Amino acid sequence: MAETAISWDMRGGWSGIAQPGSFGAAGETGVVATLLDGFGLASVIAKPDGTTALSRTFETQLGLALPSAPRIVRAAAHDVIWAGPDQWLLRAASRERFPAQLGALASHAAVSDQSDARVALRLSGPHARDVLAKGVMLDLHPAVFAVGDAASTSIAYVGVQLWRLAEGEDGAVFEVMAPRSMAGSFWAWFVSSAAEFGCAVAAGRG
Repeated sequence: MAETAISWDMRGGWSGIAQPGSFGAAGETGVVATLLDGFGLASVIAKPDGTTALSRTFETQLGLALPSAPRIVRAAAHDVIWAGPDQWLLRAASRERFPAQLGALASHAAVSDQSDARVALRLSGPHARDVLAKGVMLDLHPAVFAVGDAASTSIAYVGVQLWRLAEGEDGAVFEVMAPRSMAGSFWAWFVSSAAEFGCAVAAGRG
């Protein structure tokens, strides 16, 4: 019996769910959704009494200060997002050296690579906040949810991490990260919520 060769193709988290293009109301684009892919992601939980040593390692190895409140701290090639007491998400723009970087943290923390377990979306445009307001049970007013603030919350019964980045040309910029297994449900909510404003979808890097 002849053997059948099987090849596995790497697929991004949004593959088969979302793609570049546009949808919704015609006219001016109210929302720009950038599908983020190719980033490295890991959960990092400090060992008992290990937060101080872990913080020093982050600063030395990655040039990042660990946030002690619900915030995102950004550097040239990495972000670290507060995810709970002594817990963070580390995101790398590239996966090329990511395993070695995680190894440097392992002596001070429980580290789990989550790179293929999440999808991420960057929202910008004049109606980005209006779209999120349809599903997020948080006050996202700029006086309350400032640049750099982060939160663990839910959208349409999907648990997400949400943070606000520096202002763009068209106003507020947010990123949302959701479980890859729920990407279809999250995208269905997003399409129905953003359609009234007109949405342009673009591909990007994390």
